[in-house]
Amino acid sequence: MSPPTVIQRIRQPLNIAERATFRWPSTYHRIMTLRDAFFKGELYPTDTPESAGAAYPERKKRVLALVPQGGDWRDLPDDVAREFMGGSYGLGGGKTGMARRISLDEPSLTLTCSPVQKQTERCHPTQTRPLTVREYARIQTFPDEWQFMGSMASQYKQIGNAVPVNMAWARGGR
Repeated sequence: MSPPTVIQRIRQPLNIAERATFRWPSTYHRIMTLRDAFFKGELYPTDTPESAGAAYPERKKRVLALVPQGGDWRDLPDDVAREFMGGSYGLGGGKTGMARRISLDEPSLTLTCSPVQKQTERCHPTQTRPLTVREYARIQTFPDEWQFMGSMASQYKQIGNAVPVNMAWARGGR
């Protein structure tokens, strides 16, 4: 019998799992919150630096001003919620991303590629505005020195599509 050709060798499955040893990363001593990301403390030596960010149209800003920290469209007066939600109001499902104001004292919601999309709102916890690019980056644990390039929309997209830096380090960076 002749030795396998290159094509035959490529098509043969390679079981890498048999050659690797996986160890789960150790658990962290506590759950980090948005407060940890935005303010001086264990994660960062300073409060979040100023940076550019998207803006809300006046109508959306007026609606989101009515939403409490950690709340969403269900916390709005019914007439305001109906008008803001439009046809989505009567549909099933929780729609908890709409008119969403995140909380400082909870872990962040998953970041999307834009903090201003109606279905996946990410309103700042204490100010009625979207999160800035640097706030987005801090949630993903990027160092403050890390620079994102391109348009603001492109920067949000880069961060929203990223794996959190500290999670990547915990899983494979040691």
